[in-house]
Amino acid sequence: MLLLVYQLILLFHTSVLVPNKILNHEDAKHPYYVSVTELMHNKAEKTIEISCKIFTNDLETILRQNTKGYVDILHPKDKAATEKLIRDYIAKHLTINIDGKILQPEYLGYEIEEEATWSYMQIKNVSAVKKITLNNSILYDYKKEEINMMHVSVNGERKSTKVTNPESLASFEF
Repeated sequence: MLLLVYQLILLFHTSVLVPNKILNHEDAKHPYYVSVTELMHNKAEKTIEISCKIFTNDLETILRQNTKGYVDILHPKDKAATEKLIRDYIAKHLTINIDGKILQPEYLGYEIEEEATWSYMQIKNVSAVKKITLNNSILYDYKKEEINMMHVSVNGERKSTKVTNPESLASFEF
């Protein structure tokens, strides 16, 4: 169900049909502001694999506001500087607590998929998981209407929830 909602939001977020013209996400304001964060415990590798899907135009806008400079994620002039901006933004707005310990993920990089930016991180040396608590305020400083969807998978069991600004905490027990 959450996947269907996200797909509909993506459809409305990325384009608006106007007679004889299609407006892209830069031309149209969209009514929904959503990001998706996924965590998966990889038992064999003893890691938590983390991915965040954020609409590129929204991410660029908030990074520009925060840095007072020009940010182009699709065609960065300095890829390392862009990586640092994204890494620092996510680190500030996503806290991961596993079994009572706040753990800092290692940022691995990002890639573009259609109108979204996928950012990837991992936490090493996690052999077992009983409880994950996320504090996710991604894009809350951009839009008060922001919704953050979260999916957490441990031992093949997937749990999902959403938080709406200003709510940012979600816990998952396995």
